[in-house]
Amino acid sequence: MTPEIFLSLLAATVQSGTPILYATLGEILTEKGGILNLGVEGIMLVGALAAFLTALHTGSPTLAFAAGGLAGALLAAVHGVVCIWFLGNQIVSGLALTILGAGLSGFFGTPYIGRTAPGFDKFSLPLLGDIPILGPVFFQQDALVYVSFLLPPLMWAFFRYTRWGLAVTASGECPAAGRAAGLNMAAYRWGSLLGGGVLVGFGGAYLSLAYTHLWTNGLTSGRGWIAVALVIFAFWRPQRAVIGAYLFGGVMAFQLRLQAMGTAVPSSILLMLPYVLTVAALAFSSRRSRRTAAPAALGVNVEPSE
Repeated sequence: MTPEIFLSLLAATVQSGTPILYATLGEILTEKGGILNLGVEGIMLVGALAAFLTALHTGSPTLAFAAGGLAGALLAAVHGVVCIWFLGNQIVSGLALTILGAGLSGFFGTPYIGRTAPGFDKFSLPLLGDIPILGPVFFQQDALVYVSFLLPPLMWAFFRYTRWGLAVTASGECPAAGRAAGLNMAAYRWGSLLGGGVLVGFGGAYLSLAYTHLWTNGLTSGRGWIAVALVIFAFWRPQRAVIGAYLFGGVMAFQLRLQAMGTAVPSSILLMLPYVLTVAALAFSSRRSRRTAAPAALGVNVEPSE
C-alpha cells in the first residue's frame, strides 16, 4: 500500500466515522439523562431524509442540516411522550421508533431513490491543511467534519462544568437527589432526549448531505445500532466516543476499499466486518470494572411532575 493510498484510507476513516460520532454523542447525551433510546437507527434515517429533501427543494445545505437535526428532535419527542409523559417501557418504545423511522423514510423516500441534492464539499483549512500527514487526513474535509471535532470537548465540558450538565447527570444517576435539590428531573430528561435527538439527526443528515449526496432507502446501513453499541464501548464518555467512531469508520472504509480492489474475499464477509467489531467491542466493554457502569437510573422512569 503506497503512502498516498494509506493517507486516502485514513481520510476516508474520518469521513466514515463522522456520522457515527454524531449519533454516538447524541445517544450519550440522551442516556446520561436517564433515557434509553434504541431508536437511533430510525432517527438517523428520518434525519437523513429530511435533510436530503430540504437540500433538494431549497438548495441550501446549511438549512438542510438544520432540518435533519429538527427531524431527529421531533422523532425523539415521540419517545419522550411515551416514556416521560406516560411512563412507558423505554426499550419497547425505542424499538418501535426504529421501525417507525425506517417506515417513514422508506415511504417518503422511495420516489427520490437515486436522485442527488446539494451538499457539503471538502475544502482545505488554511495552514492546517498543509500539515504533513495530519493535514490531508483531518483538515481537508467538509465543514460538518470540522464541527464534529468541536463537539466531544464541548460535551465533556458541559457535563463537567455547567449547572445544566450536572443536572442532566443527576437525572440519569439519582433523580431523588436532583428532586431534593429542587430540580425538575423530567424537564432535564426532556432536554437530554431532544438534544440527543438533534445530534442523532445530524448524523443522519451527514450521510445524505456529505457522505453520499444522494438518497437511497436504508442509507444508514446499521450505523444507528453501531452508535448504540459504541456508547457502551465509550463508557458514556464523549472523548472515548471519538476513538470508537473512527475505529468503526476505519473498518467500514477498509472493507469498501477491499471491495473496490476486487479482492477474492466474498463481499458478504467484508460487509460483516463492522458488526463483528461491534460484538468484539461489547465483549471488551463487559470485562471492564464496575466503575464504567451505565448511569444508575438509566431506563428508570420518573414522574412527569418531578
